[in-house]
Amino acid sequence: MRKILTVAAAVSSLLLSIANAYAGDGTPAKVGAEAKITEQQAKAIALTRVPNGVVKSAELEREHGRLVWSFDVVRAGQGGVTEIQVDALTSKVVSTKHETAVAEANELKAERLEATAAKQRRHP
Repeated sequence: MRKILTVAAAVSSLLLSIANAYAGDGTPAKVGAEAKITEQQAKAIALTRVPNGVVKSAELEREHGRLVWSFDVVRAGQGGVTEIQVDALTSKVVSTKHETAVAEANELKAERLEATAAKQRRHP
């Protein structure tokens, strides 16, 4: 039961961050224009938190009202991914959390569902 609640909370958080990223005029370009640091700068900062890590995915998103670069980092010998969020305005690391492979798979599934729903909303 606890795992289900954890996954549900993660999926809800993900869906809210996706919705926030597309708020306003609906274009991620507007969000990108607000960032004060580049993806490469944020990536270098994120990788300091996971020695010998490799970035699996990266995105600029709004999370809890804050514009962040979000990175999923994997490391050999360690299951799952470490999600690191770097504030896109201040360059400070605002969140570091490890996600199991199951939680990561559920998050990916939720992202795909939201992307499909967003596409359908734009092109009914």
